Amino acid sequence: MTRMGKIIHEQLSGAIIGIAMEVLNELNPGLDEKLYERAMIIELRRHGHVVAVQPSFPVFYRGELIGNLLPDLTVDSSVIVDPKVVVAFTETHTAQMIGYLNITGLELALLLNFKNARLDWKRVVRRENIEESDTPDLKC
Repeated sequence: MTRMGKIIHEQLSGAIIGIAMEVLNELNPGLDEKLYERAMIIELRRHGHVVAVQPSFPVFYRGELIGNLLPDLTVDSSVIVDPKVVVAFTETHTAQMIGYLNITGLELALLLNFKNARLDWKRVVRRENIEESDTPDLKC
């Protein structure tokens, strides 16, 4: 998760995760993920971040436009944020975020799981930006 020994977007990702913890503490677990997403938008903007909701990124196949990718949120044009309410993150969630990063050109995606009383989160970094591919995720 590092680039030359540094965590990619460390300060911004820490702020996003902290805000997600605030949202979960306020709303508690058990709601629909869209409600957590809307609360995240409010709180991120309240903290001065620029939040794009479902920004559109064109997807091409052999030079032809085949559709648009719509990540849930991007924060400060730097980090994709994908709120979830799931039992656990799966390889599919991670693969989807890697695909999003490849299409958008961004370096970092955060999966946030609001399912339980304790926030679960996962940093996903584009492969070519990882210094050591087996670096473990950092958890709070």
